[in-house]
Amino acid sequence: MTQPTRVFIAGGGGIGRALGLLLRHEPSLPCHVVLGDLSIEVAQDAAEYASAGGSAPAAEAIAMPAEGSTEELDAVLEKADAILDCLPGSQAPRMAQLARDHGCHYLNLTEYVAETNAVLEIAQGADTCFALQCGLAPGYINVLAHHLFQSAMSEWGATRAERIRMRVGALTEHATAPHYYGWTWSTVGVATEYVKPAIAVRNGKTVELPSLTEREVLLIEGQPYEEALTSGGAADLPQALAGKVVDLDYKTLRFVGHYDWVDTQLEGLAEGPGKPAALLERMEAAIPHCDDDQVVIYADVEAKDSRGQLRSKKGALVVPPLELAGHRLRAIQSTTAAGIAEVLHLIVMEQRRGPLLMSQIPTAAFLNGPFCRLAYGEIKL
Repeated sequence: MTQPTRVFIAGGGGIGRALGLLLRHEPSLPCHVVLGDLSIEVAQDAAEYASAGGSAPAAEAIAMPAEGSTEELDAVLEKADAILDCLPGSQAPRMAQLARDHGCHYLNLTEYVAETNAVLEIAQGADTCFALQCGLAPGYINVLAHHLFQSAMSEWGATRAERIRMRVGALTEHATAPHYYGWTWSTVGVATEYVKPAIAVRNGKTVELPSLTEREVLLIEGQPYEEALTSGGAADLPQALAGKVVDLDYKTLRFVGHYDWVDTQLEGLAEGPGKPAALLERMEAAIPHCDDDQVVIYADVEAKDSRGQLRSKKGALVVPPLELAGHRLRAIQSTTAAGIAEVLHLIVMEQRRGPLLMSQIPTAAFLNGPFCRLAYGEIKL
């Protein structure tokens, strides 16, 4: 009998507990799950949530320290096969170092660029796999766009794309003035991606551009959304497709009117490292938390075929919440957790080692893997 994969999930919030639930219910990847959180009460609640239904052993819980490690955490990691990091992005280098010290695979979700680069340094020469930016955006959207690119190049006999667009919005079903928004995921993540610069490709060169710029309206299933550049969502595609694409970018989708309101919140805020926190304070004072969410995804590739005709290949999804084992997972929970779970599945099945970036993910295996099929539905490839 195959031994279960021993997984430590760092962070008992919405994504961590959803991830534990998904892992316990997928028979192709038997897992023993331990959930850790700064608060033992949160960890225990998350473990109870993840343990609903199924025949897999119940998830366990431990308390994590705010920094460093403890004897209890070290003991868990010594037996673990993988650390799945669902903590804020600032914690990524710390958790990656713990994975390196204990010989575990390491997977994370963060869009933070500096922390991603720090983890890549830690991963050099490792005997285990360090998979980065494995959630929704970055994560699923990059694999989808890369698949469209590969398919387009093969089908059209092209060697270069004119443009690659990646768009994702974690949105409520309804929105009201003046902000036209509701919190459905990490408040810190939203404020950070609105402030830090975006990485894109323009005229074949990788560049940094200000977030919240290049706003346009995009129609998906007849619904208008406003898109704007934000940080982190392009993952490593600008570097991986260097010389193969003229323009490439990632933008966040919002209901029309939201970005104008954000502009008013940014007025008077000082530049510097404290700007995301200052914006967050203003946004949290005005925007409610909501459970009625949906995830909107769009990607396209434009290229000239062998006859010089401009063609386009597109993919679009509107993902609702997911019902599993008596729980209703918000769309942002299921889509984000499915991404990192699917990468873990690939690592275990293919015995991956070393750094693993989104451009290196086998696209068909990921997009139609068991976790992505569950959360996103089957994609016709």
